[in-house]
Amino acid sequence: SHKVDDWTVTSQKKSGRCWLFSSLNLLRSTTRTHLGLKNFEFSQNYVLFWDKFERANFFLTSVISTATTEKLDGRLLQFLLGDVLSDGGQWDMAVSLYLKHGLVPKMAMPETESSGHTAPMNARLKVLLRRTALELRALVAEGACEEEINEVKDAALADVWRILVICLGEPPASFEWEWRDDAGEFHRDGILTPREFYERYVDVDLTQYVCLVDDPRTCHPKGHTLTVDYMGNVVGGRPILYVNAPIRQIRAITTSVLTSGRAVWFGADCHPNSDRASGLFVDGLYDFDNLFGVDFSTSKEQRVDTGESAMNHAMLFTGVDVNEAGEGRRFRVENSWSEEPGDKGFFTMDAPWFDANVFEVAVHVDDLPAELRAVISEEPTHLPAWDPMGALA
Repeated sequence: SHKVDDWTVTSQKKSGRCWLFSSLNLLRSTTRTHLGLKNFEFSQNYVLFWDKFERANFFLTSVISTATTEKLDGRLLQFLLGDVLSDGGQWDMAVSLYLKHGLVPKMAMPETESSGHTAPMNARLKVLLRRTALELRALVAEGACEEEINEVKDAALADVWRILVICLGEPPASFEWEWRDDAGEFHRDGILTPREFYERYVDVDLTQYVCLVDDPRTCHPKGHTLTVDYMGNVVGGRPILYVNAPIRQIRAITTSVLTSGRAVWFGADCHPNSDRASGLFVDGLYDFDNLFGVDFSTSKEQRVDTGESAMNHAMLFTGVDVNEAGEGRRFRVENSWSEEPGDKGFFTMDAPWFDANVFEVAVHVDDLPAELRAVISEEPTHLPAWDPMGALA
């Protein structure tokens, strides 16, 4: 009954960039109107470059800061070394990138083979960073001075930069922005930096957005904030902050935003009860209980506690069908898996699937009820780096 989109979907190809694609899709939902370009896209390759570079620095900085307090075979170091430079990310990580580095249109830094198939590039970067981690820990153990330690870190980052430039191209410091809109009218805006382009053409105030999450574990009460240690990509960037809220309240807020004509970024476990070809996220889509004669029922809390479920994919809500009570009963989802699956790349989700599998949405603070706005400034509960709520999309 309410639909925001009239554009075509994007494709992340063989990469784990869904969190970047979906957040950029939110931003382009309004930027395209300013430009008169229905299917405008920001450069996903540009933000991938900066995420990889910033994340390498974030990782090496974490290695140095933990060198005297954490054992190499301890849980934290093994987690950091195992997850180094993955493609996945979170809403606040995307915001940190955009606020620091700005954005560019896709024509200014188009896709490459490596941006659409990141695994080979990631493999080389991981080897480099893991080796450097050992070197840095050895220097700290030997009592090396800060200057010597930073020299090794900076040399490694120079190598990271070189690899990224070869694989993705060099991000433009500035570019000439001119375009012809869908009505055929030509526009020229001169030479712009990525930050200038962002400030001029993005009218979504990302500093005012907050993540609502459904942590179903009873040990973490609703109406309070959470954060995850060592989670991030930009040193000194936006901290990870979650407001833990009941899932039905999250669904109601999402419905309200969609009926007001705005899209909503979200993260979910995309695997259960989903049909990629048909583009369906429907609770109970597969009746395995009757097929096998076995009771497979579990609660959301049980699935999180046992590692059965966690957020693993980010998408964009672009529509909702409401019932007579004004509740969202079906949701339209813009995916980033090309136009092949679903309705030319768009999926349909029912409300029970939302409640069972959605973990996070990002909304403007003005869309929150007073009781949730009031807790944003409270000191969050710190979760360890390996906590399920630290799962990356």
